[in-house]
Amino acid sequence: MKYLFILLISLSFCTAFAAKPTHQYVRIRTDRGECIILLYNSTPKHRDNFVKLTKQGFFNGTLFHRVIKAFMIQGGDPDSRNAVAGKELGNGDVGYTVPAEFRDSLFHQKGALGAARDDNPEKASSGCQFYIVQGKKFTDAQLDSIEVKRLHFKIPAWEREHYKNAGGSPHLDRNYTVFGQVIKGIELVDTIAVVPTDANDRPQTDVKMEISLLKRREAKKIEKEFGLKKAG
Repeated sequence: MKYLFILLISLSFCTAFAAKPTHQYVRIRTDRGECIILLYNSTPKHRDNFVKLTKQGFFNGTLFHRVIKAFMIQGGDPDSRNAVAGKELGNGDVGYTVPAEFRDSLFHQKGALGAARDDNPEKASSGCQFYIVQGKKFTDAQLDSIEVKRLHFKIPAWEREHYKNAGGSPHLDRNYTVFGQVIKGIELVDTIAVVPTDANDRPQTDVKMEISLLKRREAKKIEKEFGLKKAG
């Protein structure tokens, strides 16, 4: 019985350890630091597309090619890889788009991962270009104005608190798909957002990236550290 009891404990431990993390996570590395981003399960098309490109190594060597302080940092343009200094970037793609996945619970708070897009009526996302929100803090009066002039809907009270206390870019809500959130290393976004840029908002010194998926062990550690148990 003693050996059976030990065996059952061992099997139980192995089963728990082998369980999949609730979410998938990516790490973005640059020469200015790194961050870890949770990909939302509630935006599966964007999540799966980003995971696919990451596994292919698609993003490695590309640049954060558009940077606007107090707004966002944008990357994922394949044309940015080895682009000559001063070249205007932002038109590269992978030949397909991803259908919009707007969710009322996902908004452009600081650290939000969103999908860039062109001015198409369906608001379909670029297959590869993305941005991370830095944003700024807003007052109630400013949010009231954005509701009337830009959004044409009321910002929920709990989202307002985020925009007032942590900041973000509320005018993008329900216009661009949010599909992830920086959960560690938001300092990277703040660092990149203030680098000197040219007239096209391209950093004067290239900021190259590498993106990789977190392995199961590290993902489980992150979920335990930040209490990420929901499958949202």
